[in-house]
Amino acid sequence: MSDAAFTLTGKRIYVAGHQGMVGAALLRRLGQEDCSVITAERSLDLREQSALREWMSQARPDVVIIAAGKVGGILANDTMPAEFLYDNIMIEANLIEAARQANVRKLLFLGSSCIYPKLADQPIVEEALLTGSLEPTNEWYAIAKIAGIKLCQAYRRQYGCDYISAMPTNLYGPGDNFDLDTGHVLPALIRKAHEAKQAGAPAIEIWGSGTPRREFLHVDDLADGCIHLLKHYSGEGPVNLGSGGDVTIAELARLVCHAVGFGGTITLDTSKPDGTPRKLMSSARIAAMGWEPKIDLADGIARSYGEFLTGPVRQ
Repeated sequence: MSDAAFTLTGKRIYVAGHQGMVGAALLRRLGQEDCSVITAERSLDLREQSALREWMSQARPDVVIIAAGKVGGILANDTMPAEFLYDNIMIEANLIEAARQANVRKLLFLGSSCIYPKLADQPIVEEALLTGSLEPTNEWYAIAKIAGIKLCQAYRRQYGCDYISAMPTNLYGPGDNFDLDTGHVLPALIRKAHEAKQAGAPAIEIWGSGTPRREFLHVDDLADGCIHLLKHYSGEGPVNLGSGGDVTIAELARLVCHAVGFGGTITLDTSKPDGTPRKLMSSARIAAMGWEPKIDLADGIARSYGEFLTGPVRQ
C-alpha cells in the first residue's frame, strides 16, 4: 500500500543501533533530509524495558528505525543461541512497545534475509516467509527477526500503528568487518587479496567449488531504500531490500582481485563446504514502488577496498 503523503520533513527520527554499519549508513542518508536525528547513548540498554520507555517518553521521536540487535556469524550463532534469541527479542519488543506508548507515527523494523526457509524457491519472494524450515546454523537469530516482523504486523492489526518491516540482503560497505575469521565473505576476500598482493603470493584460496551464488547490497543503498519505504510504504507485509542480482563466489573473488590489484590466481579448496547453493531475494515489490540501488558491485568493492586501506584500524 502506498503512503506517498508521509514526509520526513520536520520529523524527529530515532535510529536505534546508530553505531553499527547499518545505523551509521542511516545517519548519513538522513543527513540529506530536512529532519532531526535522535540517537541514544550506548549506556541505554535496549533490553531493559523501563529504562527504554523512560528515554522514549522524553525523546518523543516521530519516527523510529530499528537497526539495533545482536549479530554474528555461524560460530557465534552456534555457541550463543540463548543470547541471539533473548537479546534480539527483548530489543525489538521493547522498542516497538515503547514506540506505541510514545505515540510514534511511523516505525521501520529491519529484519534479515535469513528469515526465509533454507530451501525457498529462488529468487525468494516475501510470501515465502514461514513456508519451510530455517537454516539450522542461524535459526536463533532468524526466529528473533521473524518475531519482530510479526510484532509489527500485530501492532498494525490491534493498535493501527504504522509499523513496517524490511528484509535486507547481504550487506557491505563502510564499517565492515575485515577479520578473516569473523568477517563475511566479501570483506574477508578483500583482506585476503590485499595480504596476498602485499606478500607477492602467487594465488589466493577460496572455500568450496566457487559456484554458490550470493546477492550483495551496498549499505548506503540499503539506507536509501529504507528512507524510500518510510516515505512511500505503509503495509503489513515485509519488503525485501536487495540488489536484484547475484554472482558466484568465484566471480566475486575475481571482482575483488581486480579492485585490489592482485594479479595471482584463484584456487579452490573443494574439501570445504559450499553452503546454500543460491540465495537471491526478489526485489520486485520495492522496484514497483520506484526504487532501485545506485551502487553497482564492482564500484562498491572498489570503495570498500579504499575504506579498508584508510580505516582507523584494520582488524
